[in-house]
Amino acid sequence: MKVNCGMEEDNKLVPRDYVVESIKAEIELASPSRRQRIFEAIALAALGSIPWVGGVIAAASVAADKIKTGEATAEKERLFRDWLQQHQEKLQSLHLTLNGIVSRLDSFGDEVERRITSEQYLTLVRKTFRQWDEADTEEKRKLLVQLIMNAGGTRIVSDDIVRLFLDWIELYHEAHFAVIREIYNKRNDPPTRYDIWVGIYGEPVPKDNSAEADLFRMFIRDLSTGGVIRQPRETDYDGRFKKRPRPPRRSASTGTMESAFEDTKTYVLTELGSQFVHYTMNELVDRLPGQS
Repeated sequence: MKVNCGMEEDNKLVPRDYVVESIKAEIELASPSRRQRIFEAIALAALGSIPWVGGVIAAASVAADKIKTGEATAEKERLFRDWLQQHQEKLQSLHLTLNGIVSRLDSFGDEVERRITSEQYLTLVRKTFRQWDEADTEEKRKLLVQLIMNAGGTRIVSDDIVRLFLDWIELYHEAHFAVIREIYNKRNDPPTRYDIWVGIYGEPVPKDNSAEADLFRMFIRDLSTGGVIRQPRETDYDGRFKKRPRPPRRSASTGTMESAFEDTKTYVLTELGSQFVHYTMNELVDRLPGQS
C-alpha cells in the first residue's frame, strides 16, 4: 500500500490522519479482531512517540482547511505540499516497519497477546520508536525492530535488560556491532584482536600509531568496560570465576607496548553480550515452552 502523504489524485491536501488511518484500514481488512487489537496497541504507542508525525498530520489538516476556505495562495499550497512530500519516504518506512512488527507478533500465537498489549511492553515500544526515528543508519533501525519483536514474543530476559539493550543500540556505533558480530561468529574458536580486525577489515593491519589502531583500541575498550565482551575465564562447579595464576616474571622487557592487534589473548561475549546478539541479530528467537 502506498502512503498518500496527504494528497489526492487532484493534488489537494487531505484533512485527515492519513498515517494512522491508512495503516489501520489495511489491517482491518486483513482481520477485524485479534490482529486489529495488536495493531492498535503497537501503532498508537509508536506513532505517539514520534514528534514529527503529529506535526505532519496537523499541518495537513490546517493546510487543507485554508485551501478549502480560499485563505491559502498557490505558493503556500505548493510549499505545504513540498513539505509533506519530504516526509513520504519516512512515512512509507514507518508503515512497512509497523506492518512487519504486527505480522510477526501476530504469528506468535494467542498466548502472547496479553504481553503485547501490556503497558510494560508498550513502554518499550515507545522508547524503541523514539530511537528508531532518531537512528542515523538502517542497521540500527533493524536492530531496534528485531529487539522489540523478540521482546514481545519471549521473556528470556527481563524488560530492564531489554531497556539496557536499547541503550546499547543508541550508544554504540556500527563498528562496535561489527566487533560483536565477529566475536559471536567465531565463538567456537575465540578470536584475538588481530583475528577480529582481519575478520572485519582484512590484511594488512595498520601501524599501532595510526588513527585506525586508536579507533580499534577504543572499540575493544568500550565493549569491555560496557560488559559486552571479555577475555575467557575458567569457572568452578558453582559458576564462580577462578583466579588466574600469576604469570612468571619476565627476565627482560621487549621495549615496546602491547599492540592494538595483539594475537595471543582471545575474546568472548559476556552472557549479556550473548543475549544482546540473540535478541537483536537473530531474526527470531525461540519462545520458551509455557512462556507468555
